[in-house]
Amino acid sequence: MRDARFTYSANISIMFAEHPLLERPAAAAEAGFTEVELWWPFRQPVAEPSEVAALVSAIEQAGVVLTGLNFWAGDMIGGERGVASRPDRAAELRANAAQLVEIADATGCRLFNLLYGQRDARWSPATQDAAALDAIRSAAALVEPLGGTVLLEPLASGLNGDYPLVDPAQIRALLQSSLAEIPNVRLLFDVFHIGSNGIDIVSSAAEFAPWIGHVQIADSPGRGEPGSGSLPIEKALDTLVAVGYTGRVACEYQPSTPTTAASLGWIRRIG
Repeated sequence: MRDARFTYSANISIMFAEHPLLERPAAAAEAGFTEVELWWPFRQPVAEPSEVAALVSAIEQAGVVLTGLNFWAGDMIGGERGVASRPDRAAELRANAAQLVEIADATGCRLFNLLYGQRDARWSPATQDAAALDAIRSAAALVEPLGGTVLLEPLASGLNGDYPLVDPAQIRALLQSSLAEIPNVRLLFDVFHIGSNGIDIVSSAAEFAPWIGHVQIADSPGRGEPGSGSLPIEKALDTLVAVGYTGRVACEYQPSTPTTAASLGWIRRIG
């Protein structure tokens, strides 16, 4: 799926949800997408080999490319948003990372979102930040031989528990200080989360362009397709073009239409 400026990928964890997961790559291909991305798609940090094989096969048979994959983020349905900052979950995340690399080897995926994790009163913020930085460094070292990039994402306040990263400026600060020596860690610029926090997504697109490794879009309020809310997404995309962003743009929204395919008219409108 393209317009004159971008290749659009479909996040099939949230899009094409009218189909079972293993049917979503084919549904995305039928709608015109050549690339897809996923949150960690299994209920456990390490899935059964047969589950992984079935997913890889579904992607291959659909003729799409997996371009983005999240590390295990805990019980997302139950409200967790990452485990990187949890000192007691380090072994779990390492085991997940090993399987993530296996999937990357099989699919060619090279972008990997590592959610930071929510604050937990059992540890001090400093202890949790140290655990998160260790996890980020380990993840970056693991995917570096693949040419992979670890993405760090600010999330919307009020929707994701006590998640400490809510502004792209916080990610930039990490990339300029504690993570400055690691070139394959970048900002995930998600206009839904950033815009939901009252941050101007147009000026931010220019300000943070040097640190952006990936872009995701959904409108706010509602997290629907562009045009269903009030965010100036088209202007933000224009700004990204103007500052030289050449990466893909991932559609990560909940369609307001009965089917995902019916929600895609916005691409023709803004292209």
